[in-house]
Amino acid sequence: MTEDKKPYVKPLPVPNMESEPFWSALKEHRLQVQRCKSCSKHYFYPRSHCPFCYGGDVEWVGCSGKGKVHTFSVIRQNLAPGFREEAPYVVAMVELDEGGVQMMTNIVECEPGDVSIGMPVQVKFEDVTDEITLPKFKPA
Repeated sequence: MTEDKKPYVKPLPVPNMESEPFWSALKEHRLQVQRCKSCSKHYFYPRSHCPFCYGGDVEWVGCSGKGKVHTFSVIRQNLAPGFREEAPYVVAMVELDEGGVQMMTNIVECEPGDVSIGMPVQVKFEDVTDEITLPKFKPA
């Protein structure tokens, strides 16, 4: 059975040299973040140096895809194309189980009123185009 997909009209991320490994892993439905080899801290968003010790020896490491809602907001009105049809929706900072890394994302597959701070969540990969997969989170 073929699924009819509507064209994706929201802005899309543009991978660059630092972020390309992140986006490539997402296409394979894997979540990964960077880890500094000098201080051993995990971090996100992708960059060429550690934001904690400023070391340049960094690596990509896989994540469990589990975490908890650190904070969130319910967006009840957004007139931009693609967003208007989804309101209300939740934008959240999710703290991953790996090293306290926080990631801005959407909480999906639940009612906005059911989202709470500290709620356990797990990653849900959304293939929005053939080239881009977005990491969203759903209740665990």
